[in-house]
Amino acid sequence: MRVIIVENYDSMSRLAAKFVKEELVRKPDLVLGLATGSTPLGLYKELIRMHKEEGLDFSKVTTFNLDEYVGLPKNHPESYHTFMWENLFKHININPSNIYIPDGTVEDIEAHCVWYEEKIAEKGGIDLQILGIGRDGHIGFNEPGSSLASRTRIKTLARETREDNARFFGGDISKVPKYAITMGIGTIIESKKLILLASGANKRDAIKKTVEGPITAMVPASMIQIHPMAIVIVDQEAASLLEREYETWEG
Repeated sequence: MRVIIVENYDSMSRLAAKFVKEELVRKPDLVLGLATGSTPLGLYKELIRMHKEEGLDFSKVTTFNLDEYVGLPKNHPESYHTFMWENLFKHININPSNIYIPDGTVEDIEAHCVWYEEKIAEKGGIDLQILGIGRDGHIGFNEPGSSLASRTRIKTLARETREDNARFFGGDISKVPKYAITMGIGTIIESKKLILLASGANKRDAIKKTVEGPITAMVPASMIQIHPMAIVIVDQEAASLLEREYETWEG
C-alpha cells in the first residue's frame, strides 16, 4: 500500500487525476471504477480539464459506479446517475453504452446485483477503482461489519452515513434513503489498482485506522492493506493522526 501525503484538497485531486491519466494513456479501453460524494469532485473537474485542454480521450473507457440509492429514479437530483452525468459524463467523450451504474428502481434487486457482477467480469474486471472513505471507515456503502468477501448487494445504511449525506437532501435525514446497492468489499478488492482519496480533519480517524490499524470488518477500508496495487492519497489534515513517515508530493 502506497500512502502519499499532499498539501490540500486541490493537490489531492491533481495527483489522483495524474494517476488516472497515466492509466488511460497506457490502456485507452480502461475499465474505471468510480465513486460519488464530495471527495472525487476535484478529480472529476481535473479530468474534464484534461479532456478539454489536453485531449484526454474517454471514447473507449468503460465505467462502473460503486453504488446507488434504492428507490431514487435515475433523474432524481440526488441520484448517483444524476451526480455522475452532471459532474463528469456530460463533459467528456464517453460512450453512454459503456456506463454502468446500479439501478435502485429495479423490482428484483438481487438479480440486478448478480447481473452487475457479471458485467464487471465480462469487461475483464475493473482496472482502476477510485474510492472515497466515510468517517466510520466505510467504502462504497459497505458499512462497518460488512463481510470482507462481500459482493454487489443491497445494504442498510448506518445512521451516521445518512447524517453525513443529509446535506445533499436539504439537511433532512428523513429524505435520505435507508437502503443502497453497493459493490461489495470483495468486488472492490479484485480491482487491479485502487486509489483511495481522503481530505479534511473529519477523515483523520478513519485514515489512521485504515492505514495503520488492523484489518477488520469494523473498518471496511482497512481491507485495502492486502491489495498489491493500492494508493492512498490524503491531504495533511486527513493524515494528521498517522504516526509513520510516508511519501509526500507537491504539485
